[in-house]
Amino acid sequence: MIRKIDDKISVAPQISPEQVPALAEAGFKAIINNRPDGEEFGQPDGAALREAAEAAGLSYAAIPVTHAGFSAVQVEAMVDALEQAEGPVLAYCRSGTRSCNLWALAEASRGGDPDALTAKAAGAGYDIEGIRPLLDALSGQATI
Repeated sequence: MIRKIDDKISVAPQISPEQVPALAEAGFKAIINNRPDGEEFGQPDGAALREAAEAAGLSYAAIPVTHAGFSAVQVEAMVDALEQAEGPVLAYCRSGTRSCNLWALAEASRGGDPDALTAKAAGAGYDIEGIRPLLDALSGQATI
């Protein structure tokens, strides 16, 4: 189930290599994998998804996020992947939540308004209030 956040990014639960051609046909230009390989038995590995993405003409980036949380390196990598995308991006993880959170952190680090980011995430069905202090800090809107 793909959830559109805005015209630039959508997030989804785990995808399969077999789904990638349909994603390309739907207009996506890039796939961002936010799931570490081996997180769950039977999940497709990143190499298979990279191969399917490249075969379908899509760019592919792997920025795995574990349940340990987010790092500055991951946020910067997400910024880079979003900036390099030449059209709509699909980011995925196990449920879409980590992808949505990482997108919001990346956008905040580029000066995105935390209220607008939170509203966009909510519109896609994600509650990101738990990372609001990080969004405020990254966007420069934190108060002391």
